[in-house]
Amino acid sequence: FAELVRAAGEAPEREVFEALWDLVWSGLVTNDTFAPLRALGGAKPPRRRSGPGRSFGRGRRPGANAAPPATAGRWSLVAQLLGEPVAATERAHARAHALLERFGVVSRDAMALEDLPGGFSAVYPVLRAMEEAGKIRRGHFVEGFAGAQFAYGAAVDLLRSLRTTRDEGVAIALPANDPANPWGALLPWPLATSTAARPMRAAGATLVLVAGEPVLYAGRGARAVWTFPIAEPSHADAALVSSARALAGALTRRTRKVVQIETIDGEPAASAAAAAAFGRAGWRRAYRGLELDRHGSASAAAE
Repeated sequence: FAELVRAAGEAPEREVFEALWDLVWSGLVTNDTFAPLRALGGAKPPRRRSGPGRSFGRGRRPGANAAPPATAGRWSLVAQLLGEPVAATERAHARAHALLERFGVVSRDAMALEDLPGGFSAVYPVLRAMEEAGKIRRGHFVEGFAGAQFAYGAAVDLLRSLRTTRDEGVAIALPANDPANPWGALLPWPLATSTAARPMRAAGATLVLVAGEPVLYAGRGARAVWTFPIAEPSHADAALVSSARALAGALTRRTRKVVQIETIDGEPAASAAAAAAFGRAGWRRAYRGLELDRHGSASAAAE
């Protein structure tokens, strides 16, 4: 600020101060610290016009040589800190790469989840150019998706490998609103065991998948849990146990409180059909149903 005052010549220090902050509020000047903003927020306007050596804020006494607190730090033009404007083509190219990494397979259905100007039509020319250049592949990789689909070659190879290498016993718990969850967005929710269940991609809800198929859905707080039908009845019990264990791990990592399940498929958790599987996964009987402390310990299995 002292350099600005000297550069202003004979202009009063107070006028330099006011002009500086006019530039700040206009978004043209910034500082490398929040100290001036804090000082300005706690400052009281002077009762009379301040000349050189007068106080502009709290902590400055008349006649002091130090700069006002609201002028501390180093001031810079915002324009000098910004890089060159990104061209529309570069922006569209970067956006296409981000979508390919996010979804694996980009299609019109996937783009319906994105709030991007122009939607799929805006990014389609870039994807087509990338495909013509041999950087990505174009085809119909996922059944149920309409129109052209684009993906990296590695993503297509991974999808093909999953046809024969699916691990039926691995359960994955993830937030219901996670972009990695296609259910309720790209794919319709399968019918839950309870007709009253209404799974949603809501914050705080948890979904457990086994081999990509939904097995458990827990609402916020996990007080209510619903199960989905499993295609292979012979794997149903093992999938339910591994899903209950994965749900326990996800919930105990998220909170330090004791987690309690009060209902499963609309029935009291302790007497529900899935209670035995939850018991083998480490859940124990409690006053209101089944519970698991934040360390995942259990002393008794539900029958």
